[in-house]
Amino acid sequence: MATAPVLAAIGVKKHFGALTVLDGVSLAIEKGDVVGIVGPNGAGKTTLLSVLSGAMRPDGGTVEFGGRDVTAKSVADRSTLGIARTHQVPRPFAGMTVFENVLVGATAGGRRRGAEAYSLCLSVLDQCGMMSLANRRAESLGLLQRKRLELARALAVQPSVLLLDEIGGGLTDAECSALVETVATLRDRGLAVVWIEHIVHVLMQIVNRLVCMDAGRVIAEGEPKEVVNQAAVIDAYLGGKG
Repeated sequence: MATAPVLAAIGVKKHFGALTVLDGVSLAIEKGDVVGIVGPNGAGKTTLLSVLSGAMRPDGGTVEFGGRDVTAKSVADRSTLGIARTHQVPRPFAGMTVFENVLVGATAGGRRRGAEAYSLCLSVLDQCGMMSLANRRAESLGLLQRKRLELARALAVQPSVLLLDEIGGGLTDAECSALVETVATLRDRGLAVVWIEHIVHVLMQIVNRLVCMDAGRVIAEGEPKEVVNQAAVIDAYLGGKG
């Protein structure tokens, strides 16, 4: 008997007034998958991530986690199940320290307590290269450090699915390489990753599957090198629309 995908969108639709942002999108994520999503601005990529995370309710279709319908579940409920997300614009709790921000992820999202939560936070901060900043207030961080904090806070949930929204934007090549190494480590632990990114060459280093969206639809999906060479993808994204 086939195992259900760890996370799946099935015929998902989303409208904002007369504007169709997602038009019947289906996507299945397996354990250990690293799936990259590309496409021009306005393609519906971030909206899809919002639907998968529970931040938005779709107007049609369903979202399943391990074969279970979670379409009606909130962000908090899905976080408890094991779905974590970073945002394109980092949103730290400004009045808290870096450590306290990560602790929120461990306790509120990951339901860890006491010494277990404390130990988990230290491990995540070390993994994200932020141990030396643990006692810094989040409001004092620069953009790149805030992006690292976004990732650390998401990892503190100890998710089985990690949704990344352009976390590589603004990073140097060396920092992107370090991020790829981190994602590779997570993948090797069995974590599933869905990564939206405009920096296609970064995705090509790590993803096992590439999805291209345009106008709210999936127009190509498959082996990364094959997808980027498809005429529809070149026209919609790589060729200059976005």
